[in-house]
Amino acid sequence: MSEGTGRKAPYIIPIGPTHPALKEPVMFTFEMEGEMIRDVDFAPGQTHRGIEWMGMRRNPVQIVHLTDRICGICGVSHTFAFARAVEQIAEIEVPERADYVRTIIAEFERIQSHLLWAGVAAHELGFDSLLHLTWRVREQSMDVIENLTGNRVNYGIVQVGGVRRDIVPEQHQIIEDCLATYEGLLSKLLSLFLDDRSIALRCRDVGVLSQKDALELCTVGPTARASGVNVDLRQDYPYSAYGDLDVRTILPDQYAGETRGDVYDRIVVRLLEVGQSCGIIRQCLDEMPAGEVTAEPKIAKLLAICKKASGEAIGRVEAPRGECFHYVRMEAQEAPHSWKVKASSYSNLMSWIPMLRGEQIADIPIIVASIDPCLSCTDRVAVIRGERRDILSKEDLHRLSVEATRRLQA
Repeated sequence: MSEGTGRKAPYIIPIGPTHPALKEPVMFTFEMEGEMIRDVDFAPGQTHRGIEWMGMRRNPVQIVHLTDRICGICGVSHTFAFARAVEQIAEIEVPERADYVRTIIAEFERIQSHLLWAGVAAHELGFDSLLHLTWRVREQSMDVIENLTGNRVNYGIVQVGGVRRDIVPEQHQIIEDCLATYEGLLSKLLSLFLDDRSIALRCRDVGVLSQKDALELCTVGPTARASGVNVDLRQDYPYSAYGDLDVRTILPDQYAGETRGDVYDRIVVRLLEVGQSCGIIRQCLDEMPAGEVTAEPKIAKLLAICKKASGEAIGRVEAPRGECFHYVRMEAQEAPHSWKVKASSYSNLMSWIPMLRGEQIADIPIIVASIDPCLSCTDRVAVIRGERRDILSKEDLHRLSVEATRRLQA
């Protein structure tokens, strides 16, 4: 105990950047008082890959392949957002049928992403049998995605001006079978996650993010909605086919009758959104218009259109984790003048601070995982020294890495 106060002196626990409880590298520093977290700080930046730097040296058609690789789980959201920005600048009108195909793929991505997260949450709680069940049923959505796009990851379906593949009538039954499976399983998944007393004890009133904090920290997606913030780009600023569909924000009180903003509520929102996505996909299939799926099928002509384009625009998409934001500026040349990505997790990371303060050390893994963080699509490199800002190039990063290695070897 600290002298004269009767309180235990705080001690520091570092966790990361690599740790069995973390699915991606991030460095946490916890100030502990016994088993209780008094304060916390974190440092991302362990997985910077220089994608924006590479993109500004390629044409928009080539950049599409990079955007698909920003995140292994929500790659189509990044591709979708980037394509929307370029289409606005180049005044390319996407065919209506392509909008519906994009929406279907985006909702299948949401389903597989939420089910993957549910499995991770079960694992962090020590319920590996539930992890294996959730990931097993997730496979059917991955199989459908592969059938529609040709790939299970990095789908390569979206291109500037539309999509590369249509959804033909022969594929409708495969989609319908998948949707029927999930709609039949949803009540079971809700029961397994939300009626289990052990999960409730580990998640109820744990990692609370108040509505006030969620708004002040500008959180997005299921993290914000679980705190009672009525925000969803598909509802608030409809794009693609969403303007023709009935999309309403999922909030925890629709299931539990109240909103506490805890880990439990984040489970509620994501599982209910799986059912919502099934309904959106079915509605798209029923109402899909006929027509072409790309504005310009000839890539050479599409590149010529993009090369003449000047201006700036933003593309916004409701990714599984929340708003995905791409800023693009073009100046009548082959490569964009500027390209900036703000991934969903970038908006959600600061919510860790109020979530973790006052909680127990044993709850760190599930609280950290509850926002479904993606560090690889968040990390950027910028060095600020007083009034001077330095953006590190690929060569700078390589040079600094070599210098650091030599210092360690000395």
